[in-house]
Amino acid sequence: MTVPDGSRPGLRPVWQRAALLIAGFVALLYAIEAVDAAAPAELDTAGIEPRSADGLWGVLFAPVLHADWAHLSANTIPLLVLGFLVLVSGIGRGLAATAIIWVVGGLGTWLTAGAGFVHIGASILVFGWLTYLITRGIFTRQANQIVIGVIVLFVYGSILWGVLPSDPRVSWQGHLFGAVGGVLAAWLLSSDERRRRRSPAVPSSPFG
Repeated sequence: MTVPDGSRPGLRPVWQRAALLIAGFVALLYAIEAVDAAAPAELDTAGIEPRSADGLWGVLFAPVLHADWAHLSANTIPLLVLGFLVLVSGIGRGLAATAIIWVVGGLGTWLTAGAGFVHIGASILVFGWLTYLITRGIFTRQANQIVIGVIVLFVYGSILWGVLPSDPRVSWQGHLFGAVGGVLAAWLLSSDERRRRRSPAVPSSPFG
């Protein structure tokens, strides 16, 4: 039996899996914030503490922690929209991009942010997914990805000002290195397409 390319019997379409994954992730963030609000000890202390050995563990936890409900609410719509767009072009590739952004954004914050503060928030992912979507079409030169990048830039591009120092309560380092992670992910995950473009075409035989 044959099935459509990229599909398997009983497997949901990619867009449905992408929607379920990002909705589940955001639901997890709300569950964590609910536990944080009810727990006697604040979970937020598990975030990134710059250049502290213990604070390095915060690289793993910072994107799922938020200061309060308002902080989480501000991130919710961008997380749902951008996360879905990252995943819908391929679940495995989207998860790989997210992992790169998560690590680069966290380590960059740990190395460069001011001491004395704990850095938390999923905005690391928001900025990373944003720059990933904007730049991946440049690296792959695929028309559909370029179009998505232009639309995303038009709708959400203004938030990129957040990579600049402004409010001391805002972790602009997380924004900056999340964005750097997004560009790096787009470049790394487009290596196959870039290699294919560099490979010379093999001439066909005149004898078939």
